[in-house]
Amino acid sequence: MTTGETGHHNNRETADLGALELDDDADRDELRSRYYGLLQELRVLLPGAQVLVAFLLTAPFANRFKEVDQTGRGVYGVSLMSGMLAIIAYVSPIALHRVGSRTARAERLQWSIRMMRVGLFCLSLSLISSLFLIARFIYDEGTAVILASVLTASMVLAWVALPSSAGRHPSSK
Repeated sequence: MTTGETGHHNNRETADLGALELDDDADRDELRSRYYGLLQELRVLLPGAQVLVAFLLTAPFANRFKEVDQTGRGVYGVSLMSGMLAIIAYVSPIALHRVGSRTARAERLQWSIRMMRVGLFCLSLSLISSLFLIARFIYDEGTAVILASVLTASMVLAWVALPSSAGRHPSSK
């Protein structure tokens, strides 16, 4: 890794560095740009998680909720709790941005990325368990398992496999 006379990395080099590899002072603009990008992503994710949790909070007051068996209520509890944990994880980067030390930019960014990943995991668990609960109630347990499995596989492909493989293979332009 090379730096200029001022100790700054050039833009091409900083784009490939992890958050903790960046210098809080020399790479201030790059860290700021990444952090604001992350906050923009959270602005998209947070409302969806909030709507899901709002729906889950009202479900017990629906007339047919009393028909949900003990297993279904357990699945409902997993869905509700994981949805709430997703919201906490998604709000954490905002709290780090507002309350965290201004001089620990790289560390704040790294923790924010970690919390966003935790939020994605919790949101996926909430979505999967919500689908399982509803499909089990409407259809049967076998159908619910199939639908939840398809959703799980889709999330793993879209949220793990695709991002992990992006940029690893040279494009054929």
